[in-house]
Amino acid sequence: MRAVVVGAGIGGLAATVSLRRAGHEVTLVEQAARFTEIGAGIQLAPNATRLLRRLGLLDAVAAQAARPSHVSFRTWSDGSEICRYALGREAEDTFGAPYLLLHRADLHQALAAAVPPSSVRLNTTVVGIDQDDRSASVTTGSGERLRADLVVAADGIRSAARQWLFGADEAVFSGTAAYRALLPADEVADLDLPDLGLWLGPGRHFVHYWVRRGELLNVVAVVTAEADADAEAATESWTARAEPGEQLREFDGWDSRVIDVLERAGQVFRYGIHTRVPLARWNIGRVTLLGDSAHAMVPFQAQGAAQAIMDAAVLGDALTGATPADVPDALDRYVRRRLTTATDMQANSARAGDEFHLPDGPEARARNARMAAYATEHVFLPQATGWAVDVLDDRRP
Repeated sequence: MRAVVVGAGIGGLAATVSLRRAGHEVTLVEQAARFTEIGAGIQLAPNATRLLRRLGLLDAVAAQAARPSHVSFRTWSDGSEICRYALGREAEDTFGAPYLLLHRADLHQALAAAVPPSSVRLNTTVVGIDQDDRSASVTTGSGERLRADLVVAADGIRSAARQWLFGADEAVFSGTAAYRALLPADEVADLDLPDLGLWLGPGRHFVHYWVRRGELLNVVAVVTAEADADAEAATESWTARAEPGEQLREFDGWDSRVIDVLERAGQVFRYGIHTRVPLARWNIGRVTLLGDSAHAMVPFQAQGAAQAIMDAAVLGDALTGATPADVPDALDRYVRRRLTTATDMQANSARAGDEFHLPDGPEARARNARMAAYATEHVFLPQATGWAVDVLDDRRP
């Protein structure tokens, strides 16, 4: 069969690899003129790395990654540890796949390397998607029509395809914004930072972890923000720069290690965090959504990329052995196998953000006590219960 995938982000590339492994011919369409290094750190839990192994990509991805031994939750004011959970070898032995930390560009490059250049159409804008009972087509900005048996719209949080399929529907500002930066490891070597740290405070949290084999420290500092009061904070952009010292003002009074990291950060970017309202379905006929276009979520459980990779793996599985006539039913099966899990993860991620940002006082103390109590009885994070689930074992009709 022939497929057109719209969007060459992590979800679109993973879908292309998955569909090609299922034996289908795929054309990947991307509006950017070239693949560029954009974004910063990304976390991949075993539910995603297990699938990368199935796609034949885990070795290439892991070669560029850092492997944290543990994750440490800390209080904002003095850095005292609330609790910690094991990752590293213990997680890999338990869940059958590693927990990896890496630069988004390294993951993107590993996925892109698995797609033949002849299958990629860069600098190509999609202006419409059409279909009938027998085929689907993508219309480009130049007026060309690319015909296929199915179209996968992985065109991100600002998905035009989502609106073409389901009507007007805009991305929603989450009420949070983030500062991000990358620091060379030797610039923070004296701070004795945990491999993966989350510092929780009133209306804010601070995350850091190693990427690129431990050569860089990825920093994400999240703050609550109101779109009406700060339009710039609500702007969704990977390239908007923070004003000098802005991140320090936001985290004034925090533990000295947090301040030291933020002071030593050179180029700091700021972006508003957006989500999408959950959909009751992702597909119509021969066209389906995948990744952020279907279920963009706040990153507070580090599962956005993982869920897109899971979408891609299930999509390829659902279409293995399918004929053109089978496509609508196969896409229905794909969505049934993925929609509930992805939607639940959207909600869980939002709740995690609320928990992270509780004000000082009884609520924060109760949260810390709950977290510490759970960690005394469990080796792994609460969300690790989902890491053992293999989505390719789900064969619901």
